[in-house]
Amino acid sequence: MLWRSLSLFLLCTSYVAGETLSQTQTVRLKRKAMKHKHRHMNITNQVVHASEYFGEISIGSPAQKFVVVFDTGSGNLLIPSKQCNDAACLAHKRYDVNASKTAVEIAFADSPDKAVDKGGDRDVVTITFGTGEMSGVFIKDTVCIGGLCTKANFVAATEESDEPFSLVPFDGIFGLALPQMSEGPRFNVFDCMVRDKTLKTNLYAFFFGATDDEESEITFGEWRPNRMASPLFWVPVSNPGYWQVEMTDITIKNKKQNLCEAKHCQVAVDTGTSLMAGPTEVVNALIDRLAVSSDCTNFDTLPDMGFLVGDHILNLKPEEYVDRGEDGCSLALMTLDIPPPKGPLFIFGDPFLRKYYTVYDRENLKVGFALAQHPHIDPKTQTSLIDLRETHHTLRR
Repeated sequence: MLWRSLSLFLLCTSYVAGETLSQTQTVRLKRKAMKHKHRHMNITNQVVHASEYFGEISIGSPAQKFVVVFDTGSGNLLIPSKQCNDAACLAHKRYDVNASKTAVEIAFADSPDKAVDKGGDRDVVTITFGTGEMSGVFIKDTVCIGGLCTKANFVAATEESDEPFSLVPFDGIFGLALPQMSEGPRFNVFDCMVRDKTLKTNLYAFFFGATDDEESEITFGEWRPNRMASPLFWVPVSNPGYWQVEMTDITIKNKKQNLCEAKHCQVAVDTGTSLMAGPTEVVNALIDRLAVSSDCTNFDTLPDMGFLVGDHILNLKPEEYVDRGEDGCSLALMTLDIPPPKGPLFIFGDPFLRKYYTVYDRENLKVGFALAQHPHIDPKTQTSLIDLRETHHTLRR
């Protein structure tokens, strides 16, 4: 997760299969505009405009409610605990283990059902997030998303750094990455739902509104065709951990740029990241080729920039890949060099996810993409998503 963004809207349908009650659940997310500062190339503390999306869950019995970011780029549920007295924790809701009748304090991640012995040892984990870190202990309790509930282990923070946690509008992080990114199998809450046969289908889908007035949502157990302006197409996960897929190349005006020639680029689809990011070498090449003027004078003539994934070009318009504000224009693509074996890696964050509806299929390990159905999109005339298999469109080199 780099960085991210209450209201809860429940659309819950039940399906009876033997003795198992399988459900779907839609959680409406709130969108909040934010400003981030980052250092890019020779520009210090450049202001970047981004959005955060967050929704509500509950933990324990009786239920304690928390605001979380649903993050496909991290693998654990992280919540501040009552034992944390740092300013960042005090600014948010804190989980009280003693107030929950169903809570069990867990000693070690590799023994996810073993309670802490009286006066006994227990693990303390430290997790780093870009500009800060948090430390915490392990708890097992009932975790609910609307009407979907499961028993799962999570990290209750006992320490949080001031940055970035005191600055964010959410209490915690609900990790939705694959289990390779979790502390252990019982720490992956979505996999716990799969284990308990809670869901109609073992997948979830995101729709991010493009404006504050447009609804945003995550749906568990199904995808919603009314949120799509094109057919869904699927791409297999290339390296489980992140929801990571292969990207054949990057295009400008539907022309291949040969930036992934030696080896296909890899991209993580990350709902926990407010921006897009990529390896320094490739981002610098795009900065040169797109030549976005810092004073915005060429904004209206900038071309589409696209990503070639699964025989489709997923285009972004200038207003979607350029950060335009009072301080000028710049490419909204940060440099991020993730070392092997997880990297080098591109990150598809919010600007991409507002444009494209995404579905995460846990059972078949694949990611689905479709053009998101925003009010201004006409599925019959749109030119953003190009299916190279169904058209005679020829990629130019």
